[in-house]
Amino acid sequence: MTTAFGLTTGPATLLALADGGPLALGARLPVWSLLPFAALLWSIAVLPLVVPRWWHSHRNKGIVAAALALPFAAWFVASYGPAAARELGHALLDYLSFIALLGALFVISGGILVRGSLAGTPLSNSVLLGLGALLANLIGTTGASMALIRPLLRANEERKQRTHVVIFFIFVVSNCGGLLTPLGDPPLFLGFLKGVPFDWTLRLWREWLFVNGTLIAIFNVLDQYLLNLEARSSPRGLLGEVMEHAPLRIEGGRNLFFLAGIVLVIVGKGNQWFTHPAPWPFGVQEGLMGLLAFAAYRATSPATRAANRFGFAPIVEVAVLFAGIFVTMVAPLLVLNAHGASLGLAHPWQYFWATGFLSSFLDNAPTYLTFAAAAAGQLGVSVENGRYLGAMLARAPEAADLLAAISCGAVFMGANTYIGNGPNFMVKAIAEEHGVEMPSFFGYFGWALALLVPLFFAVTFLFFV
Repeated sequence: MTTAFGLTTGPATLLALADGGPLALGARLPVWSLLPFAALLWSIAVLPLVVPRWWHSHRNKGIVAAALALPFAAWFVASYGPAAARELGHALLDYLSFIALLGALFVISGGILVRGSLAGTPLSNSVLLGLGALLANLIGTTGASMALIRPLLRANEERKQRTHVVIFFIFVVSNCGGLLTPLGDPPLFLGFLKGVPFDWTLRLWREWLFVNGTLIAIFNVLDQYLLNLEARSSPRGLLGEVMEHAPLRIEGGRNLFFLAGIVLVIVGKGNQWFTHPAPWPFGVQEGLMGLLAFAAYRATSPATRAANRFGFAPIVEVAVLFAGIFVTMVAPLLVLNAHGASLGLAHPWQYFWATGFLSSFLDNAPTYLTFAAAAAGQLGVSVENGRYLGAMLARAPEAADLLAAISCGAVFMGANTYIGNGPNFMVKAIAEEHGVEMPSFFGYFGWALALLVPLFFAVTFLFFV
């Protein structure tokens, strides 16, 4: 039997359709129901390059998101009734939890100011990259990027060749470092919302150590070579100047306690503290995060926020765009869940590259959920179960390998382009404000092709074959 999606169903799917079971809704959706989601992601990828001034307005971003999401939602509910309304309701709750975490981390980390600078030596730069890779798992790749990029730029301000320093910073701190906890990168937090245990991603420490350790080692060699080259051609005492540094100190250190509070809230929800065996009611986690963010904002002096150039524009942009993403991605999640076996993806390495390829050019958070839904469908787990990834991990031993590949693909390959992950463009803009000449979109992609893609082939053979 051929469905509206144009794929052939098997006996299990026919039984689910006959019973009105969990696969019914995804199997009935037409292929064009995926277009609003694809169009929104295309807009996010292309419009900043084509009409940057127009896209800069949050109002215009909201117009695009609403123009694609609202008609889809209206058609979905009108065509499929209560089942569709239930799926949209789940999407709304996930969106609110997602924004609560990102917003809280953004506000709290925005109150932490690192004064002074390290020495601009290859060793100091490498240590900072390693620190950022660790910190990304506690305050997210966005928080770690915003906290450390300015001290790194100040440390290297006497050097002419600084582009490579920022590029490796994006590779490590803004992307690959955030693999070990749900706080690290948005895809992993979405997985946590779908039932992945909080400490499950710690099992990816070998992949994390291999990728980040290799990148930092390559950076150290390259940075030392370029520094020596510049020192030989410079008439002034460059080596002495890069060794100079101002003592480091942290303003807004009390915000570290608020960050610890966020971690406790996430762990508490994952372990069902005080409510076991029942999960926390919706709103408890989100309310606690909001209170911690509000307290951190009030406890931070305006001077510290001003020195950090803190503003709400970046999180407003994320909130506006992801409202549309969470609504429109309901259709592809259901369709891929129903037809995951028909995609030809069966092995971890295939999921690693499929997830990574799309994460390079689209947002890695919905890409993660899209392929996680396909894997769940392949293993017979319905996405209509709100915590379907937890159910998938519990049901099949091969599920852990598939989810590990999806997680690594989404987090690692978000570094392949400026548009692969939110912090990439933010770091680029800050670097250019400090006089660093950053490569174009395709120039940066060239760096990724030369350095990251061979590394990802090594990851494939070491961990996913």
